[in-house]
Amino acid sequence: MEPYTYEFTAIRGVQAGTAYYVAMCPLKLIPRLFRFDDETLPADLRAQRLLNRARVPAIARYIADNPKEYILSSLCASVDGDLDFEPLAGDGPLRSVGRLRIAMTATILINDGQHRRAAIEEALRDRPYLGDETISVVVFADRGLLRSQQMFADLNIHAVKPTKSIGVLYDHRDPMSRLVRRVVSAVPLFRDFTEREKTTISNRSLKLFTLSAIYQATAEFIGKPKGADLTQADEEHSVRFWNAVAKAMPDWQSVAQRRIAAADLRRDYVHAHGIALQAIAIAGAQLVALYPEAWDTRLEALRQLDWSRSNVDLWEGRALIGGRVNKARTNVILVSNIILQHFGLPLTTEGERLERMHTCDASEVMVNA
Repeated sequence: MEPYTYEFTAIRGVQAGTAYYVAMCPLKLIPRLFRFDDETLPADLRAQRLLNRARVPAIARYIADNPKEYILSSLCASVDGDLDFEPLAGDGPLRSVGRLRIAMTATILINDGQHRRAAIEEALRDRPYLGDETISVVVFADRGLLRSQQMFADLNIHAVKPTKSIGVLYDHRDPMSRLVRRVVSAVPLFRDFTEREKTTISNRSLKLFTLSAIYQATAEFIGKPKGADLTQADEEHSVRFWNAVAKAMPDWQSVAQRRIAAADLRRDYVHAHGIALQAIAIAGAQLVALYPEAWDTRLEALRQLDWSRSNVDLWEGRALIGGRVNKARTNVILVSNIILQHFGLPLTTEGERLERMHTCDASEVMVNA
């Protein structure tokens, strides 16, 4: 072993017949200790994807803005150089606990966690006192490029990102998530017919909307930037609005009264999908702004709108593409245009632009036909 080493408290384990170590590393050492593959190398000569620098500031802000609450999962690294583990005891439970020494001349390559490493470096510029806190690092002896590439593939192949709905359900830091959970509890239709975990609803589900769709729609209605402070008035206003919308939608009430199945409504109507929820919120926000004292009465006009998916002349190219619901932002705005026109309200600048494009596309289809 070389005379100059890094030394860490560590636990030794075995996977696939090979020893590995879990070490506690101070955050201030992370930028100096771990390096990326050379970004100038072609992909087949690297052991990880290129760093997406656009992701780093968000992670760094998360750490810096939540110094009492942040949590970081382990980094995974390969050490190409001398490794030595000295256990605290020769046998018994402490034989796997000890000191891990890594030669200072060794190359330590991150196999998983390069964005966390870059974010830690950035966050420490704002919160240097966090440097003495630690992150766990899973350390493997380097067994060559092919093994490192396989490690990256194995670590990421089964990774599944949580759904947006469950993110809203579990996020107690985001003001909008907190507000939306309370709105869902206060609006009877939402409380009983919201899918709280998934972002898609199965054909046989009894649920009508997803929590993520209600989140997006409520954010549109309130109209405040992400992360902005939300007030009790915002919550009360949202509850009143969605209760009024539910009252103006007889088909939704039929689901609430169990006279029609939610699955049948989703099959046959546009208004049983998140795109309509978001479009109603966009149009509703403008309606409230123009008629603050009488918006709920004017909202009743939703009853007269033909939401049937069979009404292809109205919805094809807006809510539907080839008969299938399309939730792209452009389609949301085009659906909100129909609602605004139904309310007798002017379109937004964006709405007018997309409406012109939609009209031109429809004309071309007719000519080609």
